[in-house]
Amino acid sequence: MTVEKAFYKKVLLKLSGEALMGDRSSGIDPDVVNSIAGEIGEVVALGVQLGVVVGGGNIFRGSEAKTGGIDRTTADYMGMLGTVINSLALQSALEHRGVETRVQSAIEMKEIAEPFIQRRAIRHLEKGRVVIFAGGTGNPYFTTDTAASLRAMEIKAEVIMKATMVEGVYDKDPIKYSDALMFERISYTAMLTKSLKVMDAAAISLCRDHNLPVVVFNLRKPGNIKRVICGQPVGTIVGG
Repeated sequence: MTVEKAFYKKVLLKLSGEALMGDRSSGIDPDVVNSIAGEIGEVVALGVQLGVVVGGGNIFRGSEAKTGGIDRTTADYMGMLGTVINSLALQSALEHRGVETRVQSAIEMKEIAEPFIQRRAIRHLEKGRVVIFAGGTGNPYFTTDTAASLRAMEIKAEVIMKATMVEGVYDKDPIKYSDALMFERISYTAMLTKSLKVMDAAAISLCRDHNLPVVVFNLRKPGNIKRVICGQPVGTIVGG
């Protein structure tokens, strides 16, 4: 019997809010959240220290609200609140499976989440707890991709795992173009110069400046979270 071993020991997992919708048009699909929680539980059992950043696009997307007459700053704060809702849903699903979890929010709301404190987050991870970072960076005009890059550096993660709905990074949108080509590996600079929209430019620039690799992979394939953490050739590696 082969014993699975983790290639990465400390990881930041970035989930989009849309990943929690399943086939719904908005909101949260409990079956999807429970499935993700199950996969997270499996990698925690391997001894991996895991932080998670969840987006809020399934509830409210601040960057698109200007068309509805909402001030961008206000809209971004509304989006941050959406990330808190998603984080609490994921925490509940994880704890239902016996995975000890803490939610830390960049926006203080002490009744439901801890404030983000770097040393406390690292200590939770050392104790085997999953830490979910909610509220983005706590500032408007920054995406949750940027929050993921920032939190990854603050907890000294070895890699960011960027979960998407496609296999990896392509030269063009694979949903629109059947001849799109996937990269097995691509540099930070190429990501920026080609304007590939997998992560925003600020997030990629942060990763480049601190030499933090990103693995972009398909969340919809069961077991992919563990495959990436165990070092299997899944998705696209961004780095170098």
